[in-house]
Amino acid sequence: MASSLIQLESLSKRYGKVRALDDLSVSVRPGAIGLLGPNGAGKSTLIKLLLGLVRFDTGKASVLGQDVRKSSRMIRQLVGYMPEDDCFIGGMSGVETVAYTGELAGLPRSVSMRRAHEMLDYARLKDERYREVQTYSAGMKQRLKLAQALIHSPRLVFLDEPTGGLDPDGREHVLKMIRSLSTRKNVSVVLSTHILHDIEVCCESVLIVGRGKLLVYDQLDNLRSDRENSYHVRFEGDGQNFQSSLSGRGILIDSVDEEGIRLHGEQGDVTTRVFEAASDCKVAVRQVTPARSSLEEIFLAAVGEQKNADR
Repeated sequence: MASSLIQLESLSKRYGKVRALDDLSVSVRPGAIGLLGPNGAGKSTLIKLLLGLVRFDTGKASVLGQDVRKSSRMIRQLVGYMPEDDCFIGGMSGVETVAYTGELAGLPRSVSMRRAHEMLDYARLKDERYREVQTYSAGMKQRLKLAQALIHSPRLVFLDEPTGGLDPDGREHVLKMIRSLSTRKNVSVVLSTHILHDIEVCCESVLIVGRGKLLVYDQLDNLRSDRENSYHVRFEGDGQNFQSSLSGRGILIDSVDEEGIRLHGEQGDVTTRVFEAASDCKVAVRQVTPARSSLEEIFLAAVGEQKNADR
């Protein structure tokens, strides 16, 4: 079994009367992890605590086997951090900004400058490397921050809303870079974002927190298990009549999209009724596959359970 990437034991943090983290315990395995939670759930606080930027009140925390209380400087040398907010020095060019980050991480100046050029190529900023950062677009600044987070070849990177402000092409490029970190470069990733699609395409597991508590931590494949008597049906033909015929046979329509219908039946042979309805409407069924829980459903269920428990 792989050793823990992050180990938390009864971690708690208060800001006055607000409990940002509440007795949080979890052992996170290496890989690509999506960090999810409602606004105010404690995600940003957790990242800052793990980086040693904020002190926690009680409990224990370690990152890459290093105790956060005792070795926060060592941890910051081993990990990369892409914050949500911009943190640039006015008057510096892109390559100077990235190289300076490398020096802060302990790289010699010559090595840092060489790595800065490599990272800017990787982030598709090679033609803008000598421009002052304040002239960059929002998307360019996001890619620059990612280059800063990676310059010192970290073993783990924390990414806070990395695709914010990006156009579709730039967003896809950043997501491709994030995917390649864990699949090709053996770098673990903690991706904190409100965009569920980004986690679905980049991450192997998900950690959901709410009101400072751990709600869910598991592999996405385990969480997105097949739903009993639920199916996704791809078809060609009159969709409205097909839906009416399905409803008449006791089948409930969950959703309709460009690829087909998602549905479920309470009992009996659902697939037989689907084909009977299709035959009556002269609809051609192309594919029937078991429907799996979406990440949105998993997230809403976890948050909903917590709300019900707190009532």
